[in-house]
Amino acid sequence: MNSKRAQAVMASVLAIGGAAVMSGCGDSGESGGGGDGQVTVGFSQATQNHPFRVAMTKGNQQWAKANGIKLVVTDAQDNPAKQVADIQSLMAQSIKVIMVSPNQADPLTPVIKQAISDGIKVLTLDRSVNTEVTQHIGGDNEKIATEVADYLSEQLAGKGNIVEIQGTAGASATIDRHAAFGMELKAEHPGIKVIATQYADYSREPAQKYMDDILQRFGEGKIQGVYAHNDEMALGAIQALERAGRLEEVKVISIDGQKEGIQAVKDRKLIATFAYPFVAPQGIQQALKAAKGEQLPPELVLDSPRIDQSNVDEWVGKGF
Repeated sequence: MNSKRAQAVMASVLAIGGAAVMSGCGDSGESGGGGDGQVTVGFSQATQNHPFRVAMTKGNQQWAKANGIKLVVTDAQDNPAKQVADIQSLMAQSIKVIMVSPNQADPLTPVIKQAISDGIKVLTLDRSVNTEVTQHIGGDNEKIATEVADYLSEQLAGKGNIVEIQGTAGASATIDRHAAFGMELKAEHPGIKVIATQYADYSREPAQKYMDDILQRFGEGKIQGVYAHNDEMALGAIQALERAGRLEEVKVISIDGQKEGIQAVKDRKLIATFAYPFVAPQGIQQALKAAKGEQLPPELVLDSPRIDQSNVDEWVGKGF
């Protein structure tokens, strides 16, 4: 962990479920741009097409409503250009605190730099951008990926061929989950080799199709493990492996801790998943502090416990 992370506040992920509405009501006595004394916070969400993103949005909406905060949410629909326009729209509404969960880092960096320059407080959730913000909140992807490499090597007795299924190209989580995993294998587990890798955009169907192709390329006994950057892609890979009758010979590991992923661990189809925090309600809680003028540490790192056969019974039914 770098020095910045070493100084970060450590916290545990708090799961929030249930339906929520777009905005809260009431008067907090502070203003984040609402004009009537009510705190107003903007939230630029990368997409709503994934359970992780839905849980993030709903969890923050629920807390906002319960605490009298107006939360203005936009959905970029996995389109970086639209997300830039969404952030510009929130800026034009004179909202002084904006949460952003980026689709990709590079396209969003200039507009976020502009927002900061204009005096707007910006909090990034889950994924980061290539400039300093008021606070970044999320799990430590580098640490998680290192632990994935260690655990997978342990399960394979230090030797085997691995297929890596990466998330969205250019996303900070993808970059960190790939780079740290590779570095740890090279440094500590040279007997584990990545023989194929491809982006599957954190989605189940493209991961399944990719795994179908890989199983055609590499016959029985040629693949010992699959590292998927999230549970959705792992579940797609598992479907392909089951259809080919090869799941017994391949150990699959992933990150996120969604309900289906946890159940897959319980069913011994997934050797482990890491419960990645979906930053709710921590995002809106920290945004409220920023709106009130509190000084925030540059990073808030949330815990990401491993879920495997040793503790899966404690997790079944949880997650998002």
